[in-house]
Amino acid sequence: MKDAIAKLSPQTLWKHFYQLTQIPRPSHHEAAVQAYVIQIGESLGLSVWRDQADNILIRKPASAGMESAPGIILQGHLDMVPQADSGTPHDFTKDPIPLQLEQEWITAAGTTLGADNGIGVAAALAVLESRQLKHGPIEALFTSNEEDGMTGAFGLASDLLQGSLLLNMDSEDEGILCIGCAGGANASAQLRYTPEPLDPGWLGYRLSVSGLKGGHSGVDIHRGRGNANKLLCRLLMAAESAGGIRLSALSGGNMRNAIPREAMAALSVPASHANAVKTVIENLSNAIKSELQRVEPDLTIYLQPETASGQGLPPAIQQGLLDVLMACPNGVMRMSDSMPGLVESSTNLSIVNAVDGHIEIKCLIRSSVDSSRDELCAVHRSLFRLMGADTVIDGEYPGWRPNPESPLLRTMRDAYQDIFDTEAEIGAIHAGLECGIIGGKYPHLDMISFGPTIRYPHSPAERMHIPSVQRFWDLLVATLARLQ
Repeated sequence: MKDAIAKLSPQTLWKHFYQLTQIPRPSHHEAAVQAYVIQIGESLGLSVWRDQADNILIRKPASAGMESAPGIILQGHLDMVPQADSGTPHDFTKDPIPLQLEQEWITAAGTTLGADNGIGVAAALAVLESRQLKHGPIEALFTSNEEDGMTGAFGLASDLLQGSLLLNMDSEDEGILCIGCAGGANASAQLRYTPEPLDPGWLGYRLSVSGLKGGHSGVDIHRGRGNANKLLCRLLMAAESAGGIRLSALSGGNMRNAIPREAMAALSVPASHANAVKTVIENLSNAIKSELQRVEPDLTIYLQPETASGQGLPPAIQQGLLDVLMACPNGVMRMSDSMPGLVESSTNLSIVNAVDGHIEIKCLIRSSVDSSRDELCAVHRSLFRLMGADTVIDGEYPGWRPNPESPLLRTMRDAYQDIFDTEAEIGAIHAGLECGIIGGKYPHLDMISFGPTIRYPHSPAERMHIPSVQRFWDLLVATLARLQ
């Protein structure tokens, strides 16, 4: 695979992208990739900084004749979302990404690819390494832990960067210049309970939901895909009404910014009600599959016998949990009035765990309107409070307000027209880009986000369009040369 990728163009960019896929770098496990980036900068004789938030900054002087050009910040994040199919054994803290080439696409065998944002990092490294490009003073900013809290951007000092222009390379549609993004916040609930003994005569079952597409909780939230946590709760509520069940454990989702693809529950059922519960679950499973047949053709729901647990959630706690999960907002809440087709506000019921006396629920709220974000936070707080849970709202970050009159935007639109003989689209994204946070610390920055075409980020179906990488690179090179 290394030899096949080495034949792709531009070669330097693909070289670095391949190396990044060989370095494990899930969020919170970025030491090796940080060392790689630092080593590249130092080997090129450039100035390298590592700040208190584990961001890496590398400065490269302007090329000859471009010394008076404005300073340009090339920005991307070092971590990736670790998602694998249930049948794919993969340790994201140790194993390289198993790359595959499929005609015009590069993907991975059963795991996320890490093109989000490995391709942006690779592009910045290729610019640093090049001796042929024309450009003004370059600052390459590689942020840490973007995917699980944006802590690198939050921890960035407000006096570190010197440039006046920022090119964020974390967008996923080639030909679209992004000039705005949603803000967000985390809503988390915690509840302790004392497990109660279950009747030893009850039958044990495992109910599982799998085969969903999942995806990015911002970019894909409008596609109507199934949320495994919501579907599992719907099934459990129906089973409870059919004859009573007792939950021993429930779990679903593992990343706050990924639509959950799988969820499971361990439950016990009175022997006299077992057939009724099976029938209800079978009928509802067929109905759900029919509802989602076009968007989730691989949805699988299993009810399998297993050894019954000796303990479970107290009935009142169980009912409260299921009520909260059933009522919890999920999906698109409102569409934008100013940009047709853009989601304004959404929520994602990301992670649910209930086992051994501890319940945990995590949601990610997004909105391009800060007041709407805050309202959805209040909704979640009130809902979790009804269950008696301790609730924390944190990680709030602002949206990035579009500036259609941006001089940087004008330069990039002109460059795109000249190179490709067609106009670039202008858009905004319902996802959290670090531009909002960095722009809050450096309000003078003129910013654009762009990138090659990436499909299904944050899921094992993630793939990147190879020809679009060349177009992305050509636009980057032309933009750097024009910024004088």
